[in-house]
Amino acid sequence: MARYDGFADWYDEWTHGIASEWLALVRDCVRELLGAGEGRLLDLGCGGGAQIPLLQEQGWTVTGVDVSEDQLRIARGRVEAELAQADAAALPFEDASFDAVTALVVHTDVDDYPAAVAEAARVLRPSGAFVHVGLHPCFFGHFSEPHEEGRLLRPGYHETELSFQGWDPGGVRVRVGARHVPLADLLNAVLDAGLTLERVVESRGDPPGVLAFRARR
Repeated sequence: MARYDGFADWYDEWTHGIASEWLALVRDCVRELLGAGEGRLLDLGCGGGAQIPLLQEQGWTVTGVDVSEDQLRIARGRVEAELAQADAAALPFEDASFDAVTALVVHTDVDDYPAAVAEAARVLRPSGAFVHVGLHPCFFGHFSEPHEEGRLLRPGYHETELSFQGWDPGGVRVRVGARHVPLADLLNAVLDAGLTLERVVESRGDPPGVLAFRARR
């Protein structure tokens, strides 16, 4: 069973409530790095489809893919788009079949993110863009928690095993867990997939909560 199965309704409410301000930062990064376009776009780990309307507003024809059937149930009630249940590391699409691929707030939910990036590169057409937006790996993870002076960073940055540790007992990570992806591993996944890194963005805030980048095939 996918880790978000059974939590999809709760997570959707959380993203549109407590996390809405943080997700606004994600959308800002999408607008800056992806921008308006046309053609087919694959949204990896689309979840409940919360970001698909933004992608469609930008002019893209969106296909969403997620391993959680429960999350896709939410998406089907929200958007009109092609949706498929599949593992991001084993996509059911032909080579060079998309003009762009987005991975928005998903890298800590994927068991093998480098494999997912390699699959993204495979399905991208030549010159196609891969846009990653997610938690900043240097400051947010099981090793980090809020502190009156900002963030408290504990040992554990290089630990990448699935972890259910979280400072918030009612939060997402305690429910579904997360795999931390250190910065070097994240960027090397892009390079190893044969993509060319073009631009990197950090969200406002100190420390920045979001790290985003665009790479191209």
